Amino acid sequence: MTQEHLKRVLVTGANGFQGGAVARWLAAQGHDVRGLVRDEAKAAAAGGGFTPVRGDLADPGTLRAAFRGATHAVVVMPLEYDLDTVTGYARNVAEAAHEAGVRRIVLNTNTPVPGETTRYAGFETRRRAEEVLRAGTVPVTVVRPPVYLENLFSPWNGPAIVNDGVLAYPLPEGQRVAWMSHEDLAKVAARALDDDVPAGQVLHVGGADVLTGPELAAVFGQALGREVRYLPLEVAQFEQGLAGLLGPEAAAGVAGIYHHVGEGQAPDLLCPRPAAVEEALGIRLTPAIEWVKAQPWEHWARTGA
Repeated sequence: MTQEHLKRVLVTGANGFQGGAVARWLAAQGHDVRGLVRDEAKAAAAGGGFTPVRGDLADPGTLRAAFRGATHAVVVMPLEYDLDTVTGYARNVAEAAHEAGVRRIVLNTNTPVPGETTRYAGFETRRRAEEVLRAGTVPVTVVRPPVYLENLFSPWNGPAIVNDGVLAYPLPEGQRVAWMSHEDLAKVAARALDDDVPAGQVLHVGGADVLTGPELAAVFGQALGREVRYLPLEVAQFEQGLAGLLGPEAAAGVAGIYHHVGEGQAPDLLCPRPAAVEEALGIRLTPAIEWVKAQPWEHWARTGA
């Protein structure tokens, strides 16, 4: 990579799945990447080619220090759904980025955002983060992904898929979704940092395939060589299980997205047109079957969890 194309990028949430994927991808492309983390030892142990920098979105001092010298930033909000808290995070980022002379921010909302105001914090806190950052002095490109395939390679989904042939998820059977991988998110975020992609856009992104639950189950069945059926979970049941992992407030924030979709108010919210994303950014998105075949599903068969 030539020196003029080298970016010094700060990636927030680099110990998380989404931020970590972005930080690793950018580092692999040769950029100088700092990952904002709360636990430097955890980040160092995980590796990935980026430099962990301890900081907190709620602490303006550590955030200013982390941004110092950065030319670009990729920001993802943590699983926090208090409106005032998220507003404060966004203001701190905007001010630190301005002070550092950052040239562009890519904000990953980690969810689509409906055009109309809703009663769900999962959407409205992300809408507020967008508003605050876009009102600042640094150009912002917003990336709005749908649902991640990695949600299925997890302790609460993987074993049931492998051992029982059941893909259970809190979406109606007929809901169409452009299921997206974390690696494709990283490709999109990295590309959105480039100067030839106009800043100020809101990019509605997704994966290569738009599939209903049963169609996705058929993809799993084809990849795994066994019958897999789709089971739509009750959102309340999903939220209850998630609360044991994330706590009730974060679980309610995440589940609100599925409540809204399940109410039938936003049939197209989770299914942006994949070809438009590939054409606009010049990238190749990963077909769902490729992603499924690449995962080490035997892990769940071994654990029997």
